[in-house]
Amino acid sequence: MKDMMEYKGYLGSVHYSGEDHVFFGKLEHIRALVNYEATDVESLESSFQNAVDDYLTLCAKRKQAPEQPFKGTFNVRIKSELHRYAALYAAEHGTSLNQVVERAIEKLVSERPSKRGITPGA
Repeated sequence: MKDMMEYKGYLGSVHYSGEDHVFFGKLEHIRALVNYEATDVESLESSFQNAVDDYLTLCAKRKQAPEQPFKGTFNVRIKSELHRYAALYAAEHGTSLNQVVERAIEKLVSERPSKRGITPGA
C-alpha cells in the first residue's frame, strides 16, 4: 500500500500540503473521523500512533467497541448475469457463493506479490 502507515491493525493515510508545509492523514477503512498532522515524517508517525491510541481510549471511556477495519464482510455489486453464473457454479460444486467469491479474490491477490508482506489466507 502506497502512502500508508499501520499501527495496532489500523491503517493511516499520508499526505503532504505544500501550501501549509505539513504532513497529514486520517485513519482509513473506519467510519469515525480520526485525523493527525505533523511537520516532519518522524512526528507524523508518532502523531498517527497517538491518534490511534486516543481513539481506542475514547471508545473505552464511552464503553463502545472501537470500529475494526476489514471485518471480513462487505457488499459486492456485480452484473446480474455474473451473479447468476457464480451462484450456479457454487451450487454445482457444493459450496457457497461466499466461498466462491473468497477463492476468486484469494486467487487474484495471490498472483500479485504484496508490497506489505501480507499473504492472502495467512
